[in-house]
Amino acid sequence: MPRVIAEVQTPGRRRRSEGKKTAILDAAEALFITEGYERASVDAIAARAQVSKRTVYDHFGDKETIFLRVLERVNDALVRTIRTAIDEELPPGRDLRDALTAFGRRIADQTFASSDYLAFRRLESQQRSVQLPEAARDRPERMLEERFAELATEGAIRAPDPALAARHFTALTISLALNAVTGRRTGTPPPELDAIIADGVDAFLRAYR
Repeated sequence: MPRVIAEVQTPGRRRRSEGKKTAILDAAEALFITEGYERASVDAIAARAQVSKRTVYDHFGDKETIFLRVLERVNDALVRTIRTAIDEELPPGRDLRDALTAFGRRIADQTFASSDYLAFRRLESQQRSVQLPEAARDRPERMLEERFAELATEGAIRAPDPALAARHFTALTISLALNAVTGRRTGTPPPELDAIIADGVDAFLRAYR
């Protein structure tokens, strides 16, 4: 059983403890991506983080828990990126076609190419027995659903079911763009990406306006 770290700590000890946790997660993420889940040992994670193996176990208990915490951290960063894209590209009052197109392009151009997204995809594909809770996996779609509900209330779209509208928009734009990006060896987006987004937005608006 791992030793439980005392909840009551001085500010200095708490900062050191949090610093060690961050170092362990940084090390684990790098090793899970480069070495794979099976080959990334707790010993290697401890060595890379420059902490003892006991410290790793004290904070996280086992390798599966470390992996889940890394997944959660990368997913949180990805969610923040999407939240910012929604807030900045889909504000009230902006021309809807322009807004949806800009949002789709931003997700395709920036999010798909970001280190957070690439890390998440690589990690998620490695260890199928360790999964994020469904609520965490669905957060980006729920955020888009909330914005589409607001658009429906504003009269910008006809969407009795905003969740379905969000899924349709994602399928017509983001998912098709992801298919075009996946497997490319270069970091540049494919030339057809803009057309995919534009065509998807037009199809969405024909159905929901």
